[in-house]
Amino acid sequence: MAATTKSALLEISQKEFAKLSKLVDTIDTKLAMKKGDADTSIKDVIAHRAHWIRLFLGWYADGQAGKPVYFPAQGYKWNDLKRYNAALRVRQADLTWPAAKDLLKTRHAELTDFIASKTQAELYGGPMKGANNSWTPGRWAEAAGPSHYRSAAKFLRAEIRAGQASERAGF
Repeated sequence: MAATTKSALLEISQKEFAKLSKLVDTIDTKLAMKKGDADTSIKDVIAHRAHWIRLFLGWYADGQAGKPVYFPAQGYKWNDLKRYNAALRVRQADLTWPAAKDLLKTRHAELTDFIASKTQAELYGGPMKGANNSWTPGRWAEAAGPSHYRSAAKFLRAEIRAGQASERAGF
């Protein structure tokens, strides 16, 4: 169930980030950079999550400034996410595993600062400006942060298990 208060949003953000960070800290560079079936690595997933926090913060800022808000980004629609994410992986291809981890920590700190700087009314008092839907800024922040952290942790656990199985099989 989605958070509906500032304090709950801060709490779930910290809780899910801590879980994800604990997993990230166990992953070496070799496993992090290994491409899986969908041509996606653990590094790609972590860098992707960091990128989407920045997207959310940009959407919010643009809406507050009365500028057009492009979801998910200019030139893309929600049904173009596979194409958008593939292009993002290309743009982030030279990002190292340590840099991806640092980027996620930085973006998480920015998200936490954003949430902490807003009032309950600013986070949950009405739809986010420019979003053209009923989601509040708090709901968007949860989607960009804790919800993405949960899905990333699920992906990481599966990749860790697959890596351990490969090691046992001698690959």
